[in-house]
Amino acid sequence: MAKVTHEFDLYGKHYALEAGELAKQATGACLVKCGDSTVLVTAVVSKERKDYDFFPLTVDFIEKMYAVGRIPGGYLKREARPSEKATLTARMIDRPLRPSFPDGFRNEVQVVATPLVADQIHSVDTICVMGASVALTVGGVPFEGPLACVRIGRNPETGEFLVNPTYEERDASDLDLELAGSSTFISMLEAGAKEISEEDMLAAMAFGQEAIAAFCEEEKKFFAKWEEANGAIAKKEYVLDEPIPEVHDRIFAHFDEMSAALKDADKLSRMGKVEALKESIKAEFSEDEQAQWSRALAVELKGLEKHAMRKMVVETGERVDGRAPTEIRPIMVKPDYLPLVHGSGLFQRGQTQVLSICTLGMLNEWQRLDTIEPVDGKRYIHHYNFPPYCTGETGRMGSPKRRELGHGALAERALLPVVPSEEEFPYTIRVVSEVMESNGSSSMASTCGSTLALMDAGVPIKRPVSGVAMGLIQEEGKTVVLTDIQGLEDFLGDMDFKVCGTTKGITAMQMDNKATGLTPEILRKALMQAHEGRMFILDKMLEQIPAPREHAKDTAPQIISLQIPTDKIRDVIGSGGKVIRGIQEDTGATIDIQEDGTVFIAGTNGAGEAAAERIKAIVKVPEMGEEYTGRVVGIQPFGAFIELLPGKDGLLHISRVAKGRVDKVEDVLNIGDEVRVKVLEVDEKGKISLDRLDKPDAPAGSGRNGHDAPDGRERPERSGERRARARRHPGDRGEGSGRAANGGEGGGKRQPRRHHEAQ
Repeated sequence: MAKVTHEFDLYGKHYALEAGELAKQATGACLVKCGDSTVLVTAVVSKERKDYDFFPLTVDFIEKMYAVGRIPGGYLKREARPSEKATLTARMIDRPLRPSFPDGFRNEVQVVATPLVADQIHSVDTICVMGASVALTVGGVPFEGPLACVRIGRNPETGEFLVNPTYEERDASDLDLELAGSSTFISMLEAGAKEISEEDMLAAMAFGQEAIAAFCEEEKKFFAKWEEANGAIAKKEYVLDEPIPEVHDRIFAHFDEMSAALKDADKLSRMGKVEALKESIKAEFSEDEQAQWSRALAVELKGLEKHAMRKMVVETGERVDGRAPTEIRPIMVKPDYLPLVHGSGLFQRGQTQVLSICTLGMLNEWQRLDTIEPVDGKRYIHHYNFPPYCTGETGRMGSPKRRELGHGALAERALLPVVPSEEEFPYTIRVVSEVMESNGSSSMASTCGSTLALMDAGVPIKRPVSGVAMGLIQEEGKTVVLTDIQGLEDFLGDMDFKVCGTTKGITAMQMDNKATGLTPEILRKALMQAHEGRMFILDKMLEQIPAPREHAKDTAPQIISLQIPTDKIRDVIGSGGKVIRGIQEDTGATIDIQEDGTVFIAGTNGAGEAAAERIKAIVKVPEMGEEYTGRVVGIQPFGAFIELLPGKDGLLHISRVAKGRVDKVEDVLNIGDEVRVKVLEVDEKGKISLDRLDKPDAPAGSGRNGHDAPDGRERPERSGERRARARRHPGDRGEGSGRAANGGEGGGKRQPRRHHEAQ
């Protein structure tokens, strides 16, 4: 097997496809590159056919931290469970591949994508579909290829579309649209958008289809080089599950009975009738026939149910629950459903019911992401849970499955464009959607429930978001677009097309399509019909809660933000965190200090305000002319130190503690006394000089020792004495230095400097 490489440039990016050197024992393998980002995609098909009535395809995307030059965290230093992004990427690869295999293919297929290099410029996810397509083709696997996937961005200033934009270009884009399929039809779509119109989205989809076709052409050029080097690519023979005419005819003879069983608006009742009919049909086959045709019976019974449902829609325009194609199921909306939680909302549409709960937290509670992408984390988090009881079944409870991660990511993407910035709303926001009942469109109910919970929590979202799931039935040359599909219409229909947005435009979309005849006209009809459905649902929501609540609930933390000088951060934290811990313990608030001096304080019942005042007092710098009630914290022969604010002392010189002359400060003040003072001066070093307000008279007999005349009258001072006094008491000149040069009488001894001095 010779190594083959094909390099090409498309839409301003450089790509390479390579096969024949790595993983040669796999059925097929391809190394695909965009820039320096490199992914190895392998495909293996089991030799034996599985005894299943479904196609056993498994797709894995295995993140390797060496791809970005990092060692995994944790004790083992080894990649463990896949990240949410890795799971979503695996789903993205799976969705266009699955419908491309022939009906009846029962050999197990495993596709593994391993990123070897992630250059932090070009994304590694979309190119995996092209790698899988090449690996399957060179491996001779029968599937409808070539396939490709592209990401479409848009410059909001020029309106120019971008194909596979870099991370920097994506950050500036108002659209993030991922499309996968063949050169002629789209089979998978994921989108996030900043409220763009349906017309703009249709234009982006049309452009994306052209881009997919261009990449498929490059794959064909690679296959030509491969055949030139290694000979013609021979499709391997795999035994398919073919329909057995006798089984088909005997089962489809019950078409009218199946149509009657399906006409029931209640999901569980309808399922019971359908299962009972299937069992009665199976009973018409002997035990030997059931053993011989077990797979064929399961496939044909499922086919009967599918054909009856679809024919009912296209021939009568009536759905199994009696609705018209554009009719939405009954809606119930209840905001503020739970007590004490920060925000909640119950949304029910038909037999799909979701309870969403919003929790507000400090910004330092944001989710940190450890992936190969250049994304640190997120502050808006949505989690979706689909327990087995919501469908009346038993099952495993534990970590979320791929479907739950995908649905949660869609609802998160739908709300993200309207979530306020952290400057506007300095909270981390988590919404959990618990599916209580499910009969289709639970992800869209989660989107609506999340909107209710956010508004109930007082989150000032830009505009409320609603979502609706659209379906498609193409049968006997007729096409019907369905609004608000239920589970049966999703499972047996041709398309599941979810659209979310505001009154201004689309914020998120997701589509899985099995129909090759999905024309631009059908997509336009689906989008416009979805717009009508979204607006109808949104009106029902706004009847119950027309706008976000003006204030967060009392149970939610009140977050206050302050800006302090960066050189004061150390003062607020204190030695070993002593100061900040003390504030938190005394007030019950939570404090988070950023490197730029931004302080976020969270607390309930006034705890935040109390902590904020403590911090303001620490960083406050007294200014000239301000008045304080201070406490005496130190006494020296030359004056008293007054604590104005925590950690902020000023010097009240002995000459200003009372009216008249005072021999000793202790004659007037004691440690712990409170005095009213005024700031006279703050020098360039921050030393504070004070004057006492409402000075008392000096104590009787004070000022005699060499200062007053024997008869009690103040004697005149000689000029040399005045100069000496000035040196002893620099505060007399307004310096406030607290550094008495020769404090005391006659000793000339230098007074020790005090720790509180000039704080």
